[in-house]
Amino acid sequence: MRTDRTAGEPVSGDEQEERVLLKHPETAPDPGTDANGATPAGSADVVELSALAETPWQSGVGIVAPYDFALDRELWRWAPDDVSLYVTRLPFVPVPVTVDQASALSDGDDVARATRNLLAPEPLVVGYACASGSFVHGAEGQQRLRQSILDAGAPAAVTTSGATIQALEALDVRRIAVVTPYVDSVTERLLDFLSEHGVEPVSSVGLGLLGHIWKTTYSEVVQAVRDADRPDAEAVFISCTNVLTYDIIAPLERMLGKPVIAANQVTMWAALQAMGRQPVAHGQHLVDATARSTAA
Repeated sequence: MRTDRTAGEPVSGDEQEERVLLKHPETAPDPGTDANGATPAGSADVVELSALAETPWQSGVGIVAPYDFALDRELWRWAPDDVSLYVTRLPFVPVPVTVDQASALSDGDDVARATRNLLAPEPLVVGYACASGSFVHGAEGQQRLRQSILDAGAPAAVTTSGATIQALEALDVRRIAVVTPYVDSVTERLLDFLSEHGVEPVSSVGLGLLGHIWKTTYSEVVQAVRDADRPDAEAVFISCTNVLTYDIIAPLERMLGKPVIAANQVTMWAALQAMGRQPVAHGQHLVDATARSTAA
């Protein structure tokens, strides 16, 4: 069997017929072969691997998250099996979830430093996974934040708020209901950001939370969506990457009869789009609609 093949180089036709025997180098005796050239059954400490099985190479997505982000596993649920997430966190900020906290989390130097920390495993895209930190300074602030990621060396960059606008454009939606876990001052910054991009928030509901947002229950989010929805809203947006939404997006869409998009969903959707991939989800309108348009 060849031992000089470069990692990732395709296996040749002849090599595909080979099988690799692995044994403990010191304790396991060479089992040899029988008269037919086969390895004796039951040989101790020997594992037979078929070279027909391809190595599952991984592509990477870098994630820059707030210091209090508690939902790493939720992001993974949208990731295909051959996509790995490399997650790092921004420095701790000893303030509640306010405009001040969002401003601190949007510090370009901190985001650039975090991005550089992610580059060693060569991600194909880096995502800034914080809604408030990417809308707090408006459209211009979001663009600066995304540029700081690119300037730090990322091959491509997305932010949660930028991804929200991208998703609404993909769905051709301009009038939305908004649900947030924030206090009013933070929610108002989001509504201003949406308006800057020609998106009209027809209603909004904020939960008024100053911390521990990740403990918000599905039932609380569902009730807030019910309260926020209006007949003239073409879709509903659930803000904040620290709010769990994966399991309730599709049921909410069936209940309301309209698209429901959420912060973690759009972040992963946009990051995977940037590397030519689709998220893993069933019955989520954004994922299904864009998968069809990509296939067409």
